[in-house]
Amino acid sequence: MQTQLRHEPVLLREAMKCLAPKPGEVYIDATFGAGGYTREILEAVNCSVIALDRDPTAVCYGYPLADKFGIRLKLQRCSFSNIDNRNLGLENSTVDGIVFDIGVSSMQLDQPERGFSFLYDGPLDMRMFLDVEKRPSAADLLRDLSKTQIAKVLYHYGEERRSKAIAAAITHDRQKALLTRTTQLADLCSRIYGRCTARGPHPATRTFQALRIAVNNELSELFRGLCAAERLLKPGGRIIVVTFHSLEDRIVKRFFNQRSSCNQGRSRYLPELEELKQPTFRNINRRPIIPSKQEVSCNPRARSAKLRAAIRTDAQDWGDKHTIGMATDLGVIDFDIG
Repeated sequence: MQTQLRHEPVLLREAMKCLAPKPGEVYIDATFGAGGYTREILEAVNCSVIALDRDPTAVCYGYPLADKFGIRLKLQRCSFSNIDNRNLGLENSTVDGIVFDIGVSSMQLDQPERGFSFLYDGPLDMRMFLDVEKRPSAADLLRDLSKTQIAKVLYHYGEERRSKAIAAAITHDRQKALLTRTTQLADLCSRIYGRCTARGPHPATRTFQALRIAVNNELSELFRGLCAAERLLKPGGRIIVVTFHSLEDRIVKRFFNQRSSCNQGRSRYLPELEELKQPTFRNINRRPIIPSKQEVSCNPRARSAKLRAAIRTDAQDWGDKHTIGMATDLGVIDFDIG
């Protein structure tokens, strides 16, 4: 197995400045990927990192890093939406910082057999889950969903303006032959948009994004991961989130704004909610931090990245029961896809 893959962490310098790691502290890299953030944290100070990833290949690629840093690095195959004190061997409010790098990694995009990229021919898979056999692949969705369902997925998850036309083409073409390869879908999108030009994104960009999000439940995962971070961070602990498209950023922005706003107009009839609605975070940056022109020129995948960061207060976390009811307001959309 190849142990070294090219990976360029986005907004690394800015993330480290917001995280401000200190010796002896404990940090979680909730999206290990190729280990860019983990390596930077461990090399900055004498601290410990718990690195998580739901992609088993990412965990395997991290073994050389674990050998280098020894007991200071703990690699764990785990979805960040499920992090808690039990499966991490920690108590609540004992973590000093958590970093999220949301979305598909360069490592995954550059592996044609994973099916994440329209630039290479490969199977239409896109699954990151721990037990991939229990989840439908992108090809499965395009085979089983109705035209209306496909259009909804493309519109809501990809913000694809030609969602209905692409969904109609998919359902038409699959009557003759199922879409099972990335190049088949990329060619279909190009056909809908007409001739592909050098300027602007590829016609398949939003469709591939939408399917990847649907296959991996990415928006719900993000929302639940933020709630888990709220439980684990100690007072003064920091959370750093790097997103790559507006749907993710909208969830993070609303979550931080909601959790950092003071509770006004409390109802005397619901005193039990008073403590739950105390601000649990203080925003470090009101506006998102974006990459410099120099970083974008060196790494084009950074062009849409946004970084938001916040500091945990000493207020009690809001709890899952209270936050579940706010999922729709935060922009989380769920489709029953299996």
